[in-house]
Amino acid sequence: MILLSAQNISKTYMERRVLDDVSFFLNSGDKVGIIGINGTGKSTLLRILAGKEQPDSGSVIRTNGIRISYLPQIPEFDASGSVLEQVIRHLPSDLRDAKEYEARSVLRQFGITDCERDISALSGGERRRAGIAAALVQPSDVLLLDEPTNHIDNETAQLLEDQLLKYRGAIVMVTHDRYFLNKICRRIAEVDRGGLYLCEGNYSDYLAYKAQREADAEAAERKNKALYRRELEWISRGARARGTKSKDRIERFEQLKNRDIPAETGTVQMQSVSSRLGRKTVELSQISKTIDGKPLITDFSYIIARDARIGIVGQNGAGKSTFLRMLTGEVLPDAGEIVTGETVKIGYVSQECGEMDPDQRVIDYIRDTANIVQTPDGPVTAAQMLEQFLFTPELQWSRIGKLSGGERKRLFLLKILMSAPNILLLDEPTNDLDIATLTILEDYLAHFQGAVIAVSHDRYFLDKLALEIFEFRDGQCTRFTGNYSDYAEKRVPAAEPEKSKAASGKKERVFQGAVRLKFSYKEQREYETIEDDIAALEQQIAETEQAIAASSSDYVALQQLTEQREQLSQALSDKMDRWVYLSELADRIENGETMQKG
Repeated sequence: MILLSAQNISKTYMERRVLDDVSFFLNSGDKVGIIGINGTGKSTLLRILAGKEQPDSGSVIRTNGIRISYLPQIPEFDASGSVLEQVIRHLPSDLRDAKEYEARSVLRQFGITDCERDISALSGGERRRAGIAAALVQPSDVLLLDEPTNHIDNETAQLLEDQLLKYRGAIVMVTHDRYFLNKICRRIAEVDRGGLYLCEGNYSDYLAYKAQREADAEAAERKNKALYRRELEWISRGARARGTKSKDRIERFEQLKNRDIPAETGTVQMQSVSSRLGRKTVELSQISKTIDGKPLITDFSYIIARDARIGIVGQNGAGKSTFLRMLTGEVLPDAGEIVTGETVKIGYVSQECGEMDPDQRVIDYIRDTANIVQTPDGPVTAAQMLEQFLFTPELQWSRIGKLSGGERKRLFLLKILMSAPNILLLDEPTNDLDIATLTILEDYLAHFQGAVIAVSHDRYFLDKLALEIFEFRDGQCTRFTGNYSDYAEKRVPAAEPEKSKAASGKKERVFQGAVRLKFSYKEQREYETIEDDIAALEQQIAETEQAIAASSSDYVALQQLTEQREQLSQALSDKMDRWVYLSELADRIENGETMQKG
């Protein structure tokens, strides 16, 4: 069943035509990933599908009664109010009580245990997780997610992945997380130069499809060029000698002459630029750091190798960014010493892009660092480097204020590389970068003549980059040899106190004023029968769909059966929500959790 359709959509934004007469259809159960170079209109398309923005032309048709849950890149919360209030504020009033426990459960899974905290006190990463929770608890048939893995740690990304794999509705998400695209999506939509190209399958299938599409386009253009040269020779040879020619052949020549030549595929070609690095790099000797009474790193020693490839992981707030800032000298350790070699030149790509004058032209921003750099292929000017970074000659003379967030991040990265560092410190470099840029960045880092240390939640990126993983947890930095997949196999999961207590057979002490959680009589009976109820509803839906197939010629019966199927599907969705609530409550009861009386 089609849930929504966008037909002949066009949109011009900031003097750029980002969508040009594109159409998109979403069916029940579809899982679609939207990809493309930054600034091509991915987020714009998602906002149009969500009804948050109107197209310049074209229409979006949504099935009556369809429920859409939308997660923007920046979660939309009030300036104040408790986290729980903000997460459930868009729910219908009659659902808030029933959904409150689910909201608390999802927030707890995402590491936000104090649901009564004011939303203004949350960090950027915590606000992102609260936004994800708000999107997940909203009853929906369609989930629209804009860069859901940005600014969240690896564990939260894995939890979100698990949630989305269980989600029964349709999903459309803009993301550069290639593991997400492979595991969750069954269709890829690429936004490219105003067009929308659809591919059935996951990201790996898309790569094969795109390679074939580009090869076919190149083969067709080679054929057209050869044909054009032959026809041009024919036209030139006989134009003066004869006054009459084949009308069809002349028309064919004109069509070849005026044909649209396929644009070259945009890629970021990063030339390796670095300074000579001497024998002494950076030596850390028994460093410790505590912020606001929370230990981030304790008695840690390490010597960074000249060709180090280190990935840093850990929960938000564990001290990963602080560690990078200590390496730059911006933050000093409380104890211990960091000694930097004389030839070390650090390039630090922070999460923020630093100060950027919105009125400054793109090319002048790069020329402030260097006008010419030396690469293995010879000298390269700032303008040439910008063009290799997908900044066209026209865009180079645009003002920075007109760039998208991803384009600014790409420009900031280029500025750091133009300074020719020999030790690169990357703090969440994959945030706001498109897949094309990420792919070439990974290739650039593989050939970079120096050390690379990257804080990242992007598992795919860490698998490509890292030879060693540092995990920050509970004030300690633990080292693991290998990439992220190797680390995931070796690491010890974070302790789960309630489950470990239940497994050990020890009774949890119940404090005065607290009582053990338990089912009410009605909840107990419901929990015992709810799986049978779900199975019965699924059977009824299957029988109804068979009846629909058999009644294709009876319009009245078909309409009644379709309505019946919709009612059954809604009942099944409500029953599944209730099953989730009862199952999680049963787990908490089994683990001996308590609640305050009154």
